[in-house]
Amino acid sequence: MFTKTLSGGLNGIESYLVRVEVDTAQSLPGFDMVGMLSSEVREAKERVRVALKNTGIRVPPVRITVNLSPADIRKEGTAYDLPIAVGVLKALELIPCGGNEEILFLGELGLNGEVKAVRGVLPIVLAAREKGITCCIVPKKNAQEACVVQGMRVVGIESVRQLCAYLCALPKEREKQIPYEAQIRNATDADTAKTLDFADMNGQPAVRRAVEIAAAGFHHLMLIGPPGSGKTMTAKRIPSILPPLSFEESLEVSKVYSVSGLLHAGEALITKRPFLNPHHTISKQALAGGGRVPLPGVISLAHRGVLFLDELPEFGRDVIDIMRQPLEDKQVHIARSCASYTYPADFMLVAAMNPCPCGYFPDHNRCHCTPGEIRRYLSRISGPILDRIDICVEAPRLSITDISAKQKNESSAVIRERVMAARERQEYRFRGTPYRFNTDLGAGELKRFVALGEAEQKLIEQIFQVMNLSARAYHRMIRLARTIADLDGSDSVRERHISEAACYRTADRNERLMGEI
Repeated sequence: MFTKTLSGGLNGIESYLVRVEVDTAQSLPGFDMVGMLSSEVREAKERVRVALKNTGIRVPPVRITVNLSPADIRKEGTAYDLPIAVGVLKALELIPCGGNEEILFLGELGLNGEVKAVRGVLPIVLAAREKGITCCIVPKKNAQEACVVQGMRVVGIESVRQLCAYLCALPKEREKQIPYEAQIRNATDADTAKTLDFADMNGQPAVRRAVEIAAAGFHHLMLIGPPGSGKTMTAKRIPSILPPLSFEESLEVSKVYSVSGLLHAGEALITKRPFLNPHHTISKQALAGGGRVPLPGVISLAHRGVLFLDELPEFGRDVIDIMRQPLEDKQVHIARSCASYTYPADFMLVAAMNPCPCGYFPDHNRCHCTPGEIRRYLSRISGPILDRIDICVEAPRLSITDISAKQKNESSAVIRERVMAARERQEYRFRGTPYRFNTDLGAGELKRFVALGEAEQKLIEQIFQVMNLSARAYHRMIRLARTIADLDGSDSVRERHISEAACYRTADRNERLMGEI
């Protein structure tokens, strides 16, 4: 007997539907699987056979052939166990065949018949909905994740026995089962109270201003200063002033975490902007993504959030330079002999560094680094990376007055109100377009959305000549000036906005520091 069952597979962050075709024949007993399968997919036949046996289902001595179509795409992962088991049960006429062809099945089987959670459920269920599928059966631990997809009836099961009971029930009995509903937990006041707050930070007004501008326009930021000046303290508080994730952004982030298997059990969506802080010993593959079957790296896990690189020069230069293309294209492309994968990487880069190896330059009373040591230290960061950073600000050494002062500092909530006001201006400006922040604008779109007056154009041309900027830095300065104008509540970019943007675009900070040696 021949049957078909619906499942799905992953190709990077994208997904596709897979038809699990099962045929049984009265011939020499055997269990063959075809369809360009990886080793873990081929091992499914043993898991299915033993799981059915331990559930009390006797498989007669027949020849079973399983084909996973389309056969020209390599199948990876363990999510095919459940649809293969369903196909075998239907082919052996142990469960009814009618009405099950358009149900999506995903899940890994344990040898005792348990249905275990798998990764990538969210993007697969989204792809199924686009094809008109309205019901899916997934592991119970993945049910909340699948329920995010509106218009999809989700059935969560824990064992093969539960699966058989559901499929053998009459349609009216199935409808009595209350479908799962996604429990999307948004940030509460209690969560906000637990987050780090700028009210705890004394001093550094210039740094606070730079961080506010960066958060309002999602600009890349670099903090330079001696040890203990509050660089890390500042970076860890940036998520507290960022705009909340929209539902579409939450779906994008959750898809990345679902493919990586990092969604917690019972978690429906990622509702907070990610904050990733990798150690400087991280490899290129861990940062950008990779492996035999490439998985998203840290820069993709930071999508729509913050990637904080503390002690930036301590990272390998090849590791830093691998971010050139993602910072520009906001995507990561990974090519393998079998396929190519694309992962999103639209993140806000926040970097922190010292001005020299010891950290105290240009204080010659404390800094004893030689000019050669300083040059080698600063040269670890290439010019193209610096050119892609919109805001570069110094965090000077704090005085004892700043540290011990008992003053009421501006809280994150107050700063966030101004950031949200600037964000609303951007939403209104970019309505009907795919853009969200000023940093999303390309060179062509700048002329449409950022019209400069004659005086402003003349000023920015003078800055371009004096600072010897690149074309990329020129466009980034205009975007930055537009964000400053949004914070100022101005409909147009003025000269004062361009002047402030120029203060943060100090061209190559390495050249300036080395010029002081």
